[in-house]
Amino acid sequence: MRALIVDDEARVRKAVQLLVDWEKHGIREVREATGGNEAIEIIKQFRPQLVIMDMMMGSGHGLELMAWVYEHASNTKFIVVSGHDDFDFVRSAVRHGGVDYILKPIDPEAINTAVRKAVDGWRLEEAERADQQLLNIRLNEFKPLYDEKLLSSLIDDPGSAEGALGKLRKEGLIPAGLEEACLLIARIDPGDSLLRQRFGHNGELLLFAFINICNEFLLAHRQGIAFKHLGVPQEIVLLIWSSDRSIAELIEQINQGLFVTLQRRLHFGAGSAGPLPQSLPKQYSEADLALRRRNLLRPDEYMHRAEIQHQSNAALGRHSLGKLQEEWKLAVQSADDDRITLAASKWFDEQLRLGVITPELLASWKNEVIAFRARTIQDVLGQQEDSLLADSEDENEDTAAPLPENYTFSNYAWIDWTAGVFTGLSRLFTRHLTRDKDIISEIVHYLEQNYQSNIALQDIAAHFYVSREYVSRKFKQTFGINFSEYLAKYRIDKAKLLMSNPHLKLQDVAELVGFHDVKYFSKVFKKQEGLTPREYKESKAIMQ
Repeated sequence: MRALIVDDEARVRKAVQLLVDWEKHGIREVREATGGNEAIEIIKQFRPQLVIMDMMMGSGHGLELMAWVYEHASNTKFIVVSGHDDFDFVRSAVRHGGVDYILKPIDPEAINTAVRKAVDGWRLEEAERADQQLLNIRLNEFKPLYDEKLLSSLIDDPGSAEGALGKLRKEGLIPAGLEEACLLIARIDPGDSLLRQRFGHNGELLLFAFINICNEFLLAHRQGIAFKHLGVPQEIVLLIWSSDRSIAELIEQINQGLFVTLQRRLHFGAGSAGPLPQSLPKQYSEADLALRRRNLLRPDEYMHRAEIQHQSNAALGRHSLGKLQEEWKLAVQSADDDRITLAASKWFDEQLRLGVITPELLASWKNEVIAFRARTIQDVLGQQEDSLLADSEDENEDTAAPLPENYTFSNYAWIDWTAGVFTGLSRLFTRHLTRDKDIISEIVHYLEQNYQSNIALQDIAAHFYVSREYVSRKFKQTFGINFSEYLAKYRIDKAKLLMSNPHLKLQDVAELVGFHDVKYFSKVFKKQEGLTPREYKESKAIMQ
């Protein structure tokens, strides 16, 4: 702490210096002034927490100094040391917040008690001021969030929109009596890695910079307000209610300001102006649609409205995606790189010819490619779908899909990603088809070694860690018959060999090839050979 002694008598100033235990009270620096005018200048520079002053001084009266301290340095505590036992002086000291009024000659105990009281009072008030300052900082931090919540609820919570609008009008963020506004949205380019790097990859700071620049144009002339849309990353909402220029001209001016400051511009989607607040959810949907349907082949157009987007071409693009599925499947199965690249680029070539590619179309394309991968794996490899989908995603881990929302469109990046998905799928098929052949060979070998046992489809599936459907389907694909038919045929062929032995009874033959019911054995035998086992054995005897 710091203290200032003000008295025109040097002996009094020295007495105060000697009598007060400065160190005990935590006062590290003490200065002196010979009058009120000099004290004011020192207080301005030195900013003491305690002033010990006389009332009657040649240069600047004590009353004038008290009044100045009370008005300009109200946190400073002061003690009056005077040789005049004057009630008016005492009353003035109390009125201006004086801690004590001590008469000369100075009593050491009295002056130290007064200093302790002043120091304790200042410290208590300083703690309260610090708490209040911290509270104010927190309130200032929360107020923008509170305002953003109110503004966002105009769009997202129609039930509370009227109440939120009333609060926003009361706070002056939206003019009282305003009945109509136009809503626009903008999203920061998710693919602009250089810009994010400039902001230390701090998305909130980046968004704050964009909103501040927008508001420099909107708030300064009370034309509208820009704010962060809570719950939607990197999205800015603009409400515009008054402008001497068209909204398109205002957006052009905002973008020029953004370019001067950040060397970037934003794409804005606009809704159709309508009454507050009930039209805002609809306006938001229109603005969102306008951004999703903006033509990426016209990157210099920054203002977009839903009603003028290329809806017919967008529909044509979505429709044409469905026609490509069979070509994709054939390309993947061919494992031919040139055919895969052609299949991946055909749709893009057609859209470039039409002159329209939108974020909405690219999102549809991406979804179609991913769905095609999942569907094809399911159709071809069935029960292994989940594990194979994971394998397929691993194949393309290093080549993530471009974002449809990116400001810039790269035909080559999208074709490369699509071709990468198809190539990875083709490699996956080749790998697993080879594995399938190995599994079928192992199953057949297992049957040849164990056909005498009671073998069921479920036993085979469990033994080789595959599903019954998988085994049945693979037998059908490989041998043209299902598993049960294959096993029965193999057993009957073995039975025919055994029946050439005259010493084996029919019951023995049936059991040796895995049939424990001779009647069922005879039934299966006749179904395959057209003769009962007995008839077959007799026919062989006649031929011999």
